[in-house]
Amino acid sequence: MSLLTETNKANLLMKRDDITAILDNINNPKDLKKLNNAELEQLCSEIREYLISTVSQTGGHLASNLGVVELSVALHKVFNSPNDQIVFDVGHQCYTHKILTGRKEAFKTLRTENGISGFTRPIESEHDIFSSGHSSVSVSQAIGLAKAKEIKGEKGKVIAVIGDGALTGGLAYEALNCCDGFCGNLIVVLNDNNMSISQNVGSMSKHLTTVRTSKKYFTFKSRVRRALSRMPMLGGQINRFITFVNAKIRRKVYNNATFFEDLGFRYYGPIDGHDIEGLIAALETAKAHTHPVLIHINTKKGKGYIPAEKNPTQFHGIGKFDIETGESLSGGENFSAAFGKTLCELAAKDSRICCITAAMAEGTGLSEFAAKYPKRFFDVGIAEQHAVTFASGLAKNGMVPVFAVYSTFLQRAYDQLIHDVAMQGLKVIFGIDRAGFVGEDGESHQGIFDVSYLNTVPDMSIYAPADYNELSLMLGRSIYHDKGAAAIRYPRGGTEAVTELYNYDKSDYAVIGNNSSSSCIICYGREFKSCYEAYAELDDTFLIKISKVKPLNPQIIDELKNTKHVYFFEESIKTGSIGSVLAEMLEEKGINASFKHIAINDEFVKQASVKRQLEKYGLDRQSVINEVLNGKENEA
Repeated sequence: MSLLTETNKANLLMKRDDITAILDNINNPKDLKKLNNAELEQLCSEIREYLISTVSQTGGHLASNLGVVELSVALHKVFNSPNDQIVFDVGHQCYTHKILTGRKEAFKTLRTENGISGFTRPIESEHDIFSSGHSSVSVSQAIGLAKAKEIKGEKGKVIAVIGDGALTGGLAYEALNCCDGFCGNLIVVLNDNNMSISQNVGSMSKHLTTVRTSKKYFTFKSRVRRALSRMPMLGGQINRFITFVNAKIRRKVYNNATFFEDLGFRYYGPIDGHDIEGLIAALETAKAHTHPVLIHINTKKGKGYIPAEKNPTQFHGIGKFDIETGESLSGGENFSAAFGKTLCELAAKDSRICCITAAMAEGTGLSEFAAKYPKRFFDVGIAEQHAVTFASGLAKNGMVPVFAVYSTFLQRAYDQLIHDVAMQGLKVIFGIDRAGFVGEDGESHQGIFDVSYLNTVPDMSIYAPADYNELSLMLGRSIYHDKGAAAIRYPRGGTEAVTELYNYDKSDYAVIGNNSSSSCIICYGREFKSCYEAYAELDDTFLIKISKVKPLNPQIIDELKNTKHVYFFEESIKTGSIGSVLAEMLEEKGINASFKHIAINDEFVKQASVKRQLEKYGLDRQSVINEVLNGKENEA
């Protein structure tokens, strides 16, 4: 049985054997211009089928993309990209945009090594304006683009597409606050697919939106205004009075308009985001304006695929799945789940423990905690800066806040981490999920920077567990033994036990093998597995596994006194990393061992599987073996 919705199945049945599928003939946005509304609707059905089929094989952001198919088609129907510039906030909902802008065939390579990205990337197409991946940035970017066009005298509109989720981020409001009278060529499309910003007044609101977005109405209003402007004295007064009355009526009918129009926008909405005809009418009206416009549309996440409609959170970012059942083809225990389980166990005994997430409760393993301890669980939306400062307030009044956050998103709260937590000497625990390589999400999501930027924060402790047992021990240690802020960083996905049982204790590091050997391998976190397996195959080599990477225990240097060659392997950007700190310590102590630091150089890591990324950067088992053997050969 097909899990396509009835509406989508009905649309798909419109195809006939003697008619070529419309999508087959769409190679660039210009091909949309000649299609009528019925053909556009069929095109949307075909795109949905293509999205579901492809993402089931590659994984990706499915629910959000199914929700913006009509919007993406309407945008490219009305506007002329790239002269009109479309900026997608976050960029995770850009799949239809990619299909329509010359990447239809390449779309089959979505999120694969050397394939196309799951986010917008200018390197792929001139239709992708920015390299995206983080939230709440589109309006700021669009204002800059629009103002540059005005200064240079270039024609064209700039359209920011932002979701209600991204509108929970403070940067979006900073940008909206700057729009009044600033850019006449700016259009903001608010894609509201879950959280209602405010109530609208039913059918009257919808009816007036239909009237106000009609070309006839807008043309008539413009003509009246021009005629009145030509009348000496009286015309200006009448025009101002009409504007005043119009604004009063809009505020009574459209609650949303009060907020957005106070910020200087012409507001249209809410509009059915799956109604091609209505969307095109609204966008055409916005295009004719010489004033900032905000179009508020309502869409359904997962539109057209029953499992995604029923569970949009699961299908927000999903791996490979079975189309017929909607069931994920990947699973099993992982670090996120282990983190959440341990927190629940600790919270059952300690009422001070609170959890904070930035719209990532399920992704960071906190769903169970949220259900068991709702009064101590806080989802602050996509607002990492607020999350950290909010945590500082909790800590100041005696709570123990734990902020679970993806490594790539904690970057946004660097200032708050320094000023509001560390400088205040407060105990805030950071569960840094997706640390290290994250695979197919690409450059914007790799968790390779947190070690380096956290390393600069005074009195900050950083732990790097190699498996779930260590994760549990380190979480308890950071809560009950460390004085100030602490971070526990762990990778995406699960882990496999090493070939020999590791002796867990509360020490900062462990020495495995004979420290009088000529070569030493040093590592931490996920890299322990590769390094341990390599160590097991090498002669005259010992291994140091670091558990607490900041501050580094100075006794580690004493372990290296008789060593000729030191190899430090870490899944981090090299500059400012733990390996860099260790190299300085070796030099200061006068240890003459040669030091080789294998980490990521000054670059952004592109999409590929984690396995391939580890191989590429010399961090897999065989690369570790080769590195040590090459050192021994060079010595000989």
